[in-house]
Amino acid sequence: MLSLYSCPVCNKIILVVQDGKGELVCCNKPMIRLEEKTADAGKEKHLPVIEKVAGGIKVKVGAVPHPMEKEHYIRWVEVIGDTFLFTQTFTPGNAPEKVFVVPPGGHVQKVRALCNVHGLWAAKP
Repeated sequence: MLSLYSCPVCNKIILVVQDGKGELVCCNKPMIRLEEKTADAGKEKHLPVIEKVAGGIKVKVGAVPHPMEKEHYIRWVEVIGDTFLFTQTFTPGNAPEKVFVVPPGGHVQKVRALCNVHGLWAAKP
């Protein structure tokens, strides 16, 4: 559930909210499922850092802020909750962080971030 797939030709990304049979195809090629990475390798700082704040959470990408340059940046951050899904997109030059309001009684299950160079990263609170 909430799987991400990428086109190897045009780089289009789709979110599947309910899995089913069949193959996803774009540009006449099978789409590739994006696998979540959950551990930083070397000096890369891609894991979402989740901090509780009044009324919600603050998400930063990397214990040290991720670069936000034209060639290497965080495209978006996604907060997956028990009854909600929030996404914040970024462009080069933005700070890779955002405060998300969590609905009363809601629980964050996972946070994902997509780096344009190093792929999909995920962390749990």
